[in-house]
Amino acid sequence: MTLQQIADALVAGCRAGTEMANLDKLYAPDAVSVEAADMGNGREAAGLEAIRGKHEWWNSAMEATQTNVSDPMVHGEDRFAVIFEVKGHEKDGGKPFDMKEVGVYTVANGKITREEFFYQTSAQA
Repeated sequence: MTLQQIADALVAGCRAGTEMANLDKLYAPDAVSVEAADMGNGREAAGLEAIRGKHEWWNSAMEATQTNVSDPMVHGEDRFAVIFEVKGHEKDGGKPFDMKEVGVYTVANGKITREEFFYQTSAQA
């Protein structure tokens, strides 16, 4: 797959809610995911199973009520970025959130090898 095809497939999966299925298809087994802040599980998840665990934690702890995923923005031959906007609430306690983040993805040998997230969050009044 080309960089653009990988970027398009990631975005399509996020929009369709099939992110978990895309992990095996798009990510290298030793991929690394880096968050801007520690949400209780550390900032870095190394390896596909750890990244899968991050997704499972998010799906069990958060409920998204509104999402927007931008088209991918390709940079050079090995990176792309996507903007995610998510509104929702924590499943335990109902605390609302309004989040906007940028995901920057690095690709090598046809697979995502690194993802880094930059974001701001704010609680709704």
